[in-house]
Amino acid sequence: MRELRIRTLAGIFALALVLSWAGARMWDALGTLPAVPVAAPIVLAVIATVLTATALSIRARLRAQRERRPGAKGVEPMMAARAVVLGQASALVAALAAGAYGGAGLYLLLGAMDVPARRDQAVYAGLSVLAGAAVVAAAVFLQRVCRLPENDEEPPPPAAAAA
Repeated sequence: MRELRIRTLAGIFALALVLSWAGARMWDALGTLPAVPVAAPIVLAVIATVLTATALSIRARLRAQRERRPGAKGVEPMMAARAVVLGQASALVAALAAGAYGGAGLYLLLGAMDVPARRDQAVYAGLSVLAGAAVVAAAVFLQRVCRLPENDEEPPPPAAAAA
């Protein structure tokens, strides 16, 4: 499984931010701007909490297994792989959502902040960006916890071909 890079997530965030800002500008020119849901930062924060708890649990189990503590529960490889896939998928979606909410929030910040409803929307968008960053951080942490240890040994030399 390939490791998800921060650069990829930053690119997704930036692209979504620009497209969302342009879309919000166009949409507002046509009439009404869609609202940023109040639940968006809450849901993203819950996902970040679940990913962090999963990473801490796996890290503790791996540490107990490495120290050969009696009664230590090991980590099944499939469970670790599923956790990494969940983390990577969550990071991709969070980068996209944070970029989308960030673009809308940026438009609101640069536009009409004198309207209280728009000010509230900008706050919700900002909180969504922060919660999205927390999801990405938790996913990267989970990915690092589940990484296999590097093998410092050199590969065995190829067998000599018999003539």
